[in-house]
Amino acid sequence: MDALRVERDGQVLHVTLARPDRRNAFDAALIAELTEAFADVGDARVVVLAGDGPSFCAGADVEWQRSSIDLSYEENVEDAMRLFRMLEAIDTCPVPVVCLVQGYALGGGSGLVACADIAVAHPEAVFGFTEVRLGIIPAVISPFVLPKIGSAARRYFLTGERFGADVALRIGLVHEVSEDIDATVSSIVETLLVGGSEAVREAKRLVRERPEGIETAHVAAERRTSDEGQAGLRAFLEKRPAPWREQ
Repeated sequence: MDALRVERDGQVLHVTLARPDRRNAFDAALIAELTEAFADVGDARVVVLAGDGPSFCAGADVEWQRSSIDLSYEENVEDAMRLFRMLEAIDTCPVPVVCLVQGYALGGGSGLVACADIAVAHPEAVFGFTEVRLGIIPAVISPFVLPKIGSAARRYFLTGERFGADVALRIGLVHEVSEDIDATVSSIVETLLVGGSEAVREAKRLVRERPEGIETAHVAAERRTSDEGQAGLRAFLEKRPAPWREQ
C-alpha cells in the first residue's frame, strides 16, 4: 500500500494515512486502500486510525476533485459510492476504532472522524464541513456524521465554517481533547483491552443495532451463557483476573 501504512502491534492494528505531503487528503488510491484495510481486521481487538504529518486528513485531494469535474452523472454516483463504501467499512468495523486527530480534519476528514468509535483531538485541531463553499454538499458523509453531531449539522453543514476542537467536543464529533493525543489514545486502548474481546465486539454491535424489548433479554442471555461471559462472571465472583487479562 502506497497511501496507507498498516501495522500490527500485538492485539492492536494501526492504520495510518501516509500522504503527509498532501495533508493525507483523499484520492482514489487512498480510498481503495482504506476500504481494503478495514474489510478484514482479523483477530485484532482495537484499530487505531491516524494520519502522518501535521494534519489528520484535509478532505478531498485537489487533483482528485479536478478529475471529477469531467465525470458524467453516472460516473459521479460510482465515485461517490466508493467513498461511501470506505466510510461504511470503517463505521461497521467489528472492533473499536480509535482515532487521533491533529491539524486539519476537513470535509471527508471530519467524516472519517465521525466513523470512529472514540476520537481524540489535539486542542489546535481544525474541523469543518466545508463542502458548501465549493458549491457541493456533504451528502456521502452525512449518514455517519449526523448520528454524532445531530442538530449541530443545521449550522455547520450550512455555513461550511471551520471550528476548533472545543466545538467538536461540545457537539459530539470527538470525545476528548488532549495536548498529548498519543498518550491519551494509548490509555484508551489499554482500557478497551480490559474487556472481553467478544463482549467488546458485541457491545459495539449493541450500540449500532439498538435492540428493544424482549430482544434485549435474548442478547443479555446470550452473553451470560457464552463461554466468555461465564468465565468473566466466575472470575469476578472468585475475585481473580478474567482469563483474557492473564494473557
